[in-house]
Amino acid sequence: MSLPDLRTIDHNGRTISYREAGQGPVALLLHGIGSGSASWEGQLDGLSAHLRLIAWDAPGYGASDPLPDETPSSSDYADAAAGLLDSLGIEKIHLVGHSLGTVIAASFAARFPERLLSVTLASATAGYAKAGHAARVERLNARMGAIRDLGPAGMAEARGREILSPDASDEALAKVRAVMSALRVDGYCQAARMLHSSDIYDDIATIAVPALVMCGAADKVTPEDLNQRIAAAIPGAIYRSLAGLGHASYVENPALFNEILGGFLAGQG
Repeated sequence: MSLPDLRTIDHNGRTISYREAGQGPVALLLHGIGSGSASWEGQLDGLSAHLRLIAWDAPGYGASDPLPDETPSSSDYADAAAGLLDSLGIEKIHLVGHSLGTVIAASFAARFPERLLSVTLASATAGYAKAGHAARVERLNARMGAIRDLGPAGMAEARGREILSPDASDEALAKVRAVMSALRVDGYCQAARMLHSSDIYDDIATIAVPALVMCGAADKVTPEDLNQRIAAAIPGAIYRSLAGLGHASYVENPALFNEILGGFLAGQG
């Protein structure tokens, strides 16, 4: 199966782009800050026999319009995700977030609990709201400076390897770099501001549906100890370690990722 074509839909005068494959219960896939809908190719292919998979482009990514506020909150992204579902006529979903997408997923879960069948957080990040002010500003400026100084393609070349394990294939590295090279500076910087003002713990304690947290054992960006703490803060959550994988685990080894995610979702109805 090739990567599904990019589709667009209008919600309240704003464009949201996404890719879709399969039939069945809906799983909404939320990508990370350096990524986009195309990164979920392995899931759109490998899980589409039993699920209707929708991989969005967050506001400011792909062909999605950026949010109107230059410094949006995680709830603004959650509302945009709900808008996509409304426009597609979808009520209930399995929600799957990776990295930045986990912060959005947690906010969605807090705002729209009645729409959830389950929540999966992969390589979860806590956000930086509780870091010291100076550290937050320094980290944010470094993140935004990288994409502005290097450009998306230059940042992809410099940093693509960092989100994979040392044993990742050349194919996985090429995929990560290709998706990162397609970033838009405006959307990336908006997302960076949101991430640095967010705290996932404010939302995850409210999750009342089955939850899975998983993380690559070789993840240096959002390491396992962080993900284990996040899992422990979600009532009844399951934690799974992905042996040998880095931060972009679903790109690096889609078969293993799909086996764990698919097995979890199959048990949730």
